[in-house]
Amino acid sequence: MGRGRGGKSRTQRKHFQQNRENVWKPPRPESLPSPTNLFDIQNADFDHYYKDQNIVSPEEWDSFMQLLRTPLPAAFRINSSSLFHADIRSQLENDFAPDLQSMVDEGDEEDAIKPLPWYPDNFAWHSNFSRMQLRKNQALKRFHEFLKLENEIGNITRQEAVSMVPPLFLDVQSNHIVLDMCAAPGSKTFQLLEILHRSTKAGSLPGGMVIANDLDVQRCNLLIHQIKRMCTANLIVTNHEAQHFPTCYLKTDCDIMGPDQRTSQLLFDRVLCDVPCSGDGTLRKAPDLWRRWNTGTGNGLHNLQISVAMRGLSILKVGGKMVYSTCSMNPIENEAVVAELLRRCEGSVELVDVSSELPQLIRRPGLKRWKVCDKGESLVSCKEVPKVRRSVVLPSMFPNGGSYRDIDCNGNCDVNGHSEDGVETVENPVMHEFAEEVSEFPLERCMRLLPHDQNSGAFFIAVLQKQSPLPAIVVKTRKEVDNQQVESVNRGNEDVQALQINPSEITHEEVCEQDSEDNKNEPNTADSKLSPVIDEESDSKEAQEPRNVDNIANVTPSKRKLQIQGKWRGVDPVVFFKDEAIIKSIRAFYGIDEQFPLDGHLVTRNSDTSNVKRLYYISKSVKNVLELNFSVGQQLKITCVGLKIFERQKSREGRSVECAFRITSEGLPLILPHITKQILSASPIDFKHLLQYKNIKFADFVDAKFGEKAANLMPGCCVVVLGEGNKTAEAFQVNESSIAIVCWKGGASLTVMVTSIECQELLERLLMRPNKVTEKGSSKQEEEPSNNAEDVEQESNGNSQDVEAA
Repeated sequence: MGRGRGGKSRTQRKHFQQNRENVWKPPRPESLPSPTNLFDIQNADFDHYYKDQNIVSPEEWDSFMQLLRTPLPAAFRINSSSLFHADIRSQLENDFAPDLQSMVDEGDEEDAIKPLPWYPDNFAWHSNFSRMQLRKNQALKRFHEFLKLENEIGNITRQEAVSMVPPLFLDVQSNHIVLDMCAAPGSKTFQLLEILHRSTKAGSLPGGMVIANDLDVQRCNLLIHQIKRMCTANLIVTNHEAQHFPTCYLKTDCDIMGPDQRTSQLLFDRVLCDVPCSGDGTLRKAPDLWRRWNTGTGNGLHNLQISVAMRGLSILKVGGKMVYSTCSMNPIENEAVVAELLRRCEGSVELVDVSSELPQLIRRPGLKRWKVCDKGESLVSCKEVPKVRRSVVLPSMFPNGGSYRDIDCNGNCDVNGHSEDGVETVENPVMHEFAEEVSEFPLERCMRLLPHDQNSGAFFIAVLQKQSPLPAIVVKTRKEVDNQQVESVNRGNEDVQALQINPSEITHEEVCEQDSEDNKNEPNTADSKLSPVIDEESDSKEAQEPRNVDNIANVTPSKRKLQIQGKWRGVDPVVFFKDEAIIKSIRAFYGIDEQFPLDGHLVTRNSDTSNVKRLYYISKSVKNVLELNFSVGQQLKITCVGLKIFERQKSREGRSVECAFRITSEGLPLILPHITKQILSASPIDFKHLLQYKNIKFADFVDAKFGEKAANLMPGCCVVVLGEGNKTAEAFQVNESSIAIVCWKGGASLTVMVTSIECQELLERLLMRPNKVTEKGSSKQEEEPSNNAEDVEQESNGNSQDVEAA
């Protein structure tokens, strides 16, 4: 938690008392020290702990530690759904790879940049330069500027190599409903959406969708900023505790509209459970973790990780897959969690062997034996744990699990921990030697990615498949759970744990993918070991009967609960836009064909539908989730939904045209194949001029016919498509490879309604195609056309970008 106002004031008063001079701080030196000098990159406890866990052989230890103390090379991924993905890949292979090779030392066998061999279609790349080198080395400036520009546009995503692995093992199909439980900052969510859209054509949407969830509101905003670059209508961003992710409802094909309409629980085909963790797999990227590392962080997060993963399994379809992953090397956060999941699920969940998938990815099997460290002591069994430490060291941390109740009672105790003669048991003071435990589960099917295997960070991945419904549990009311927790803590019974975790110790691999230092999913509530616990307002007998965990949420919420959950404070509402007059005017103005549905697919974030500024388009799957979420009291706290497709033009001309709503740049690729009016094809030279000068008078176009056609358009928004050849095409068709921009047709000119950075990127792409962008046959000079005051105002309005409120 940050310091309050009082702390700041005290600091200021102290400064005045010491008569400090009121001067600026001295400037930083021009040359910054290397990361190895910024932090003490060694930790004796770290060395002792992981040597004891045998995560690598003694012969490998030195090379493992040596690489762990070097900066992490930069990696990035090409957006496979981008219009220019093939051009970017070709530019990397034929331009940057040969050019940057001269920057590598002659004796270094490592390539300057190269595609990751295990990532499909050469869409992921590894560089031999760290982020610091890219920022500071002038010789790498062109490559660095390329990465920044393409990342901002959304054509690439800068992401650590091992972080790209978990989504690849989910086997996502275009019709799948996917949940990303701890999604921020959004790199993996972006990857899931890419896979979802991979087989869809321009103007169509996949049948599936992604729900991206994160606990922290600020990190949700970071997630939204990342995903906006994807331009998708198949996404909902929510803001909930992952371990208490609410029940969602989905309309099924057999539902009948009316008073007897049935609703069913929304179960997910795929779940990505990338949980909060200690993050010691990111030491190469965040060297400050060396001095803060301790075993208590992993121990403290263990129970939260189980709770999040169990919730994910409970809302996973039978036959569906869940990937559990961390950026930690700690077996307490990895194998111990997976073993406990298998233990609780009692055979209903299988740990999948994926050793034959991605064969070029170097991975190591999971551990079957490990030790638990507490207060500097290595423990091999829960039988060694003193009673005073049982609230911190849980039986589930050990390979074979166990129960403290069974240890104390030796099979002769009642549920309250008393022996049959009524005498409370006491701990035997005699110390025993216990053999090291070996897990009975096939944990070798888990994957460990270690830094020195392929010059990367560290990661842990386990693929779980749900074979049958989870075993029945007892549904308890919140009051019963709270009372049981209090009684358990008071008497030392640890069947229900309530751990207090220091949020400042929580880190996550994805945090380091951004320049932000925010923490990932900080837990702010106690977690029950009896998870998942379903909260019911009713104390009825029915609510306390055992039920199958997969069907618990099918119980219709009470009327009181619907009223309580009707609105979310501080979050803009999601409202279906039903103004038929505006929808008809939009369809008529742009000539949108009937194959593109608008009714029921437009939403807004403004409860005052008479003063709507932006309209968002949602897919059919998102529409179904929203409709039934409304009918059950808006249980989902939605911070972002849909693709911004129409926006009201705010300038003076925008209020006088037939249709004041213009098409947005992000929504254009979706609607482009369905537009039959207000659309023109421009020659490459005129298209390039539009990108360069932003505003051109009708008479100044190289192709006079194009200028005449533009002048004859209705005033307002229009679309200009890049044609082939030097003349405007009389008849043209758009397809997946069509390049188009949104413009505004004013009284005397066309103005580009695209941001400057997008114009820059698009212009550079076109200049790489000299056979298409040519000036042969043109007698006009490339002189900048004059802009009148009215056009300048239109350009300013058109290029302004509104920030979506979270």
